[in-house]
Amino acid sequence: MAIGAALIILPLGVLFFCSGLIVNIIQAICFVFIRPLSKSTYRKINRQLAELLWLELVWIFDWWAGVQIKVFTDKETVRLMGTSNLVLTKKLGGDCSSYVLEDRYFSTSEIFLVAHFLLIMLSFQRSGCLGSAVAVMKKSSKFLPVIGWSMWFSEYLFLERSWAKDENTLKSGLQRLKDFPRPFWLALFVEGTRFTLPKLLAAQEYAASQGLPIPRNVLIPRTKGFVSAVSNMRSFVPAIYDVTLAIPKSSPPPTMLNLFKGKSSVVHVHIKRHLMKELPETEDGVAQWCKDIFVAKDALLDKHMTEDTFSDQELQDLGRPKKSLVVVTSWACLLTSGALKFLQRSSLLSSRKGIAFAMSSLAVVTLLMYILIRFSQSERSTTAKVAAAKPKYEGKPSETGDDK
Repeated sequence: MAIGAALIILPLGVLFFCSGLIVNIIQAICFVFIRPLSKSTYRKINRQLAELLWLELVWIFDWWAGVQIKVFTDKETVRLMGTSNLVLTKKLGGDCSSYVLEDRYFSTSEIFLVAHFLLIMLSFQRSGCLGSAVAVMKKSSKFLPVIGWSMWFSEYLFLERSWAKDENTLKSGLQRLKDFPRPFWLALFVEGTRFTLPKLLAAQEYAASQGLPIPRNVLIPRTKGFVSAVSNMRSFVPAIYDVTLAIPKSSPPPTMLNLFKGKSSVVHVHIKRHLMKELPETEDGVAQWCKDIFVAKDALLDKHMTEDTFSDQELQDLGRPKKSLVVVTSWACLLTSGALKFLQRSSLLSSRKGIAFAMSSLAVVTLLMYILIRFSQSERSTTAKVAAAKPKYEGKPSETGDDK
């Protein structure tokens, strides 16, 4: 991490981790003393606490970096967002700009884990469901300082990427949402992994061997989790939102480092609403429906790459709410005031031990930020020894094709 970037990130990191630890401590107290008495009351309180934390991430997008979120959907979808329990099926699409400049593939994974997750948080916030947001995440995510801990208190579903281990975990976790006290959004990352060029090439080879359409901008969806979600939530979730994200060619990627540096980006978000009652009744039918959605998504991203926009939907202005700005300003004033009073009443900076403690604390925050940024970057793996499949393999999806 460059020294200049560290100097920018450090004060933001101190603010985020200090306020986040306060939120985590209160969440832990509520979990121990309130949840055993009333799960509904605990969830209502935790919703407000989680929102205080997630709004800081929204602020980084909206006010610090000034990222422009352009949402393409119909007016009815905008009206209905956040009015009832929802499943948000996040179908990860490719970073269109990276296909124009192949040297930028290194940034794609960081965009997908960080920018795409935070963009989903922005959608939650715009719909009024930020505090009651839930997502299906890999198990290691819950160990992330502050963020992961808050996810655990907020009942996120953590999986090990092994269906034998995850099937019952996912089923019980989805059933717990049935009595959620207010509308919620559930984010499903159906591809099951981060998007990288080696993984795309591997997906193309797999598709060719199975007689499936050859993907160009997406990976092949792992449908078992999606089918389980539909089966377990069909009775109390009215709709699924198909979300596709793309970066215009002229925009820099919204990586974590770019966000902390205040570098603005433009992100196009395409949203399509599907009524749950319109989905097939059988599990095989739901799995095929999901695969077909990805085929359509691939074509949509091809079109975006050509036109640099989602021309099939209207551009909707969701605004830039000031709530996140108020929250971050309040946190900054509260923590700064508290720190100044503490320094006035103590001799922390007047002794070598005190200075050493202060410097150690800053070093810990820097380390935590470094861990968070490293976690957001590409998974370290050897380049897949596969060749891109040729168009001659394109065809109808296999009736028996299983998850990769």
